[in-house]
Amino acid sequence: MDNSGKEKEAIQLMAEAEKKVKSSHSFLGGLFGGNSKVEEACEMYARAANMFKMAKNWNAAGSAFCQAAKLHMQLQSKHDSATSFVDAGNAYKKADPQEAINCLNAAIDIYTDMGRFTIAAKHHITIAEIYESEMVDIEKAIAHYEQAADYYKGEESNSSANKCLLKVASYGAQLEQYQKAIEIYEQVGTNTMDNPLLKYSAKEYFFKAALCHFIVDELNAKKLLDAHEEQNSEAFTEAVKEFDSVSRLDQWLTTMLLRLKKTIQGDAGDLK
Repeated sequence: MDNSGKEKEAIQLMAEAEKKVKSSHSFLGGLFGGNSKVEEACEMYARAANMFKMAKNWNAAGSAFCQAAKLHMQLQSKHDSATSFVDAGNAYKKADPQEAINCLNAAIDIYTDMGRFTIAAKHHITIAEIYESEMVDIEKAIAHYEQAADYYKGEESNSSANKCLLKVASYGAQLEQYQKAIEIYEQVGTNTMDNPLLKYSAKEYFFKAALCHFIVDELNAKKLLDAHEEQNSEAFTEAVKEFDSVSRLDQWLTTMLLRLKKTIQGDAGDLK
């Protein structure tokens, strides 16, 4: 379907909205319904943004939503401003990840100022996912997952907080931040032990914590393995294969087990 007509209409609406904003700043405009003109401009920018979306012009859509957000803030409509910044972020995600992050951060600032920490946490997760998949900056993804977890904890949303913390632990271990990963896996494991629905997951978390312990402490890992007959790197490989046949290994476990195997073979350096 050809949406070029929608794009032209959107460009025209943007120009009209800009005129409304300029006229509201004039002396006469201020006397005769300045705020109503700004409100009309907000609606025009939002309509233009949706038309740009139909035409798949994501940068233009994001820009139009941003204009609406700024005008809503000028009108002291904080909720509407935050919503428009989120809409802008969602549009920019398809074309300009960094601009998407900027818009979502602007929305987060408004939501935290309003005390809406659960919503702010949700958008921190969105930013973390952009850093994961688009920007490939795992350190920044971790920072946003940690912030989301803090906000969820403050709102007593412990299950949501744990999901974010497990992401932090997973990436922390991949970046060889083993102590951080250990603390989180043990903390979440302890928190879930008393929950009948989650207690089986606790075993997984303690297992992952143990793997990290082994990688960090080469001596203890060797002592543990030497306590069993014929424990060597070949036997370890066979044990991993057997485990994999029962419970398929995901990428994280595969990576950690390979690191542990290198430690056993004495090829790895000191990972402390």
